[in-house]
Amino acid sequence: MPKGYWIARVDVTDMTPYKAYSDALDAVLGKYKGRFVVRGGKFETVEGTTRARHVVIEFPDMQTALDCWNSREYRDALAIRAPVTEADIVVIEGYEEPQP
Repeated sequence: MPKGYWIARVDVTDMTPYKAYSDALDAVLGKYKGRFVVRGGKFETVEGTTRARHVVIEFPDMQTALDCWNSREYRDALAIRAPVTEADIVVIEGYEEPQP
């Protein structure tokens, strides 16, 4: 079964509440077995538009990724983040077919 991912591009306007969101997110991810593949870090935009921060979170499968996104626990964390960010986020299924 393919893994599920959250892919987020985020601009943060106030890091103090964002840190509180980040702490709350860590607790939620533990419950849903999410793990960071990318959490900020150095990047280079080679095409298109971008945001200041990039995050990729891996889940055991697509349904778990969606369940986490729709959970009450994440909604509570999102209420902390939303006022201090602009974000583009997708929940996407991983690829497990043969590679070239």
